[in-house]
Amino acid sequence: MPRPTRPSRANKPMTNGKETGTRGPVPRAQAVYKALRRAIIEQALKPGMKLPEDSIGEQLGVSRTLVREAFGRLAVEGLVELKPNRGANVAYPTLEEARDVFDVRRGLERLVAENLAGRLTAAQAAELEAHVRLEEKAHGQDGPESIRLSGEFHIKLAEMTGNALLLRYVQEASSRCSLILAIYGRPHSSECAVSEHRQLIEALRAGDAVRAAALMDHHLQSVVTRALLAPRAERDIRDVLAPYALSEGLTPS
Repeated sequence: MPRPTRPSRANKPMTNGKETGTRGPVPRAQAVYKALRRAIIEQALKPGMKLPEDSIGEQLGVSRTLVREAFGRLAVEGLVELKPNRGANVAYPTLEEARDVFDVRRGLERLVAENLAGRLTAAQAAELEAHVRLEEKAHGQDGPESIRLSGEFHIKLAEMTGNALLLRYVQEASSRCSLILAIYGRPHSSECAVSEHRQLIEALRAGDAVRAAALMDHHLQSVVTRALLAPRAERDIRDVLAPYALSEGLTPS
């Protein structure tokens, strides 16, 4: 009876990413996306800044294909603009677009507050409180860090609703708003949000959906009110991305 033929490594099914080479590209693609996204959210890559594929690929130690893939994901989130024959830029929304984004976000997050009121577990409340302590630590020290942490707080709330579609929309709106604050927010304009976040947690704990929704609406409206146009200086993209590459385990080519 003939012995069964052992599958060759080349023909092994693409199930775990180890034999096909997908284990490398997939995590690296995610790392590139995360590095660029964080650099934009933290205002290291400034709104309107040109994003050359070759320089970014060289700094992150990846191919231009992976850089383009990350651009595509970031474009869906509204963080990058892709222009035919002109490459990619960090998005630079107008004031009118900024107001529209915040209007949409206010509606989404009122829904988050209404859905989560009375359903917040003790563990979830503790997680939110721990995050607010991180926000307090960044208070008055790092404007971009405050903006990033504030956005993460709202994403955590959306995650806790268990509504995947709502989470997706809140993530996209929050990303766009972080970019908007990088353009139009005065220094430390988001800092008073820390106390507002604590008030929101208490309303959710108490199960007061009406108050929670009102607090959320007032909180986001206050962020818009505190915004104003401010010029931003531009740095070399390799210098900008160096710490983000390191944090994601990427090395220059």
